[in-house]
Amino acid sequence: MLELSRATGSLEHRQFRDFPALLTPGDVLVVNTSRVIPARLMGRRTNGRPAEILLVHPEPDGTWLAMVHPGGKLKGGRAIAFGDDATADITDVVGGGLRRIRFSGRLDVNAVMERYGAVPLPPYIARPADEQDRDRYQTVYAREDGSVAAPTAGLHFTPELLAGIRARGVTVAEIMLHVGPGTFKPVDVDDPAEHVMHAEWYSVPPATADSVNAAKAAGRHVWAVGTTVVRTLETAAAAASASSPPPPAGAVAAGSGWTDLFIQPGFQFSVVDALLTNFHLPRSTLLMLVAAFAGYEHTMRAYREAIAREYRLYSYGDAMVMT
Repeated sequence: MLELSRATGSLEHRQFRDFPALLTPGDVLVVNTSRVIPARLMGRRTNGRPAEILLVHPEPDGTWLAMVHPGGKLKGGRAIAFGDDATADITDVVGGGLRRIRFSGRLDVNAVMERYGAVPLPPYIARPADEQDRDRYQTVYAREDGSVAAPTAGLHFTPELLAGIRARGVTVAEIMLHVGPGTFKPVDVDDPAEHVMHAEWYSVPPATADSVNAAKAAGRHVWAVGTTVVRTLETAAAAASASSPPPPAGAVAAGSGWTDLFIQPGFQFSVVDALLTNFHLPRSTLLMLVAAFAGYEHTMRAYREAIAREYRLYSYGDAMVMT
C-alpha cells in the first residue's frame, strides 16, 4: 500500500495490514456494500452465431437495460437464446450503447445469470472469468446484488481487519452504489467536460448519514473506501445542501437515487477527508477523481513511484491511501 500525503506530497510504502493504524478513534470508515452479479451472459442469435449481453440494471416494468455484442447486429426485434431455457428479446434501442431487453422462457433472469452468467471482469484482464472470480471479485461485506464491477478498494479487507478497525473506536458505516459499466469507459474526448457519465443507483442509510454528520461536526475524519463511496457521499452532500435551511458544511442527507456525478480536478470536496483506492487506468474517470482529491502533480508522482516499485495496478492490484 502506498500512502500519499495530500498536504505535502510525501510518500510512504506500507503493507495493507498497517491501514488500521492510520485511523483515529471517532473517525468514520465508509464502505460500499454492493455485490457484483454474474451479468455477462453468453448466448446465441437465431442464426446460431454467438452473442453477448452485459446487463446494466433492471427497469420497473421488468425489462433490463443492457449492452450487447455485436451491437451492429442486435437491433430491436432480435433475440438471443440461452440453451432451451430462456430467451432475451431486444425490445428497443435506447441510446448510449444500451438496449432494452425482456427475458422469457422457463428461467427468470436470476436463474439465467446463475446458469449462463459470468462475473464481468474488466477488459484488461485477458482471460475468461472462472468460478473463483465469483468469490474473489467481491468484498467481504458485499450483500446487495446489482454491480457489474466490484468496488475494488474494498477487496483488501478481511473480517478480522475490519474487526480490528472497529476495536479502535472507528465506526464502519455503509452506503450502496451499484457500479455500472461506465466505470470501464475511458474518457475519449479532448475536453473531459464533454464526457457522459452513466448514472448509477445509490443509497445512503440514515445511520450512515448520522455517523458521517456527527464525525464532521466533531472534527473527525471521514474515510472513503473507494471512488464509489466518494461519489455517493459527495452526491448526498449536494442533496443536503439543497434543503432548507441548509445544514452545516459537509453534512450529508440520507436517501437514494441516481447519480452521474463526474469528479475531476477543480471539484470542491465537502465530506471526504481521506481516500483508499486502487491504481486506475489512464484516461479513466476514476483517475481523474483521484487527481482531483490529491492534486494532479502529487498523483502523477505517486503513480510514477508505484510503477518504479512494481506495484500491481488495477482491480486485483495494490492499494493507495491519500490522507
